[in-house]
Amino acid sequence: MKVDFKEIDRLLQKLRANPYKIFPVETPHTGYIKEFKVKEGDSVTGPTGKWLEKPGTPLFILERERNPKIVRTHTTGIVQNLREDLKERFVQAFETILEIKHPLSQEEVISEVLLSALHVIYAEETARFILVPEISHRIEKHGLKRAEVRGGEDILIMTFMKREHFIKVKEEGRFIIYQVYFKPFELVPKGSPLIALCPSEDLPVLERIVARIREEWPS
Repeated sequence: MKVDFKEIDRLLQKLRANPYKIFPVETPHTGYIKEFKVKEGDSVTGPTGKWLEKPGTPLFILERERNPKIVRTHTTGIVQNLREDLKERFVQAFETILEIKHPLSQEEVISEVLLSALHVIYAEETARFILVPEISHRIEKHGLKRAEVRGGEDILIMTFMKREHFIKVKEEGRFIIYQVYFKPFELVPKGSPLIALCPSEDLPVLERIVARIREEWPS
């Protein structure tokens, strides 16, 4: 697998033209929308503080069995597509009530590019993961972006339903371990990225692209 640098250029052009990501805000359970705390076009802020101990901006109040729950934003941005017609109405779980238009930061742009460019292994199930001990030792010894892995090697162990399952590198070739997205034994939702690999020969060019983003994109 080679990094598709033309695809990276297309993605960067798309992000420059529309440097935002849309986050839908859904109801966590059934209930009545009792009150909106924001209006269309309002600016909202996600959790802040060293430990994210300060909660995000309140968005609306959802009441079930006379128990009101304040639903707050988890990201920073602008409120759009606010469903004001749902006020005082009963809604089902996972009903989209509004969207947050979030401006992408420099690091988020880099993350978007890396997820599209690299060979990323995703969680096939909601489970806990650890690196294979040999892989963990290589990272400790050489560091990320230097430690190598080969196609066919076991790289991760998934613990699921009291069973262990080894995950291999399916692509052929030699790869640099570019990034690890999870913490050992942390419960990882299905579909989340676990580890990103870069073909060894493509690493210098990819690093130049990341450096260019840091120069051109506002931090």
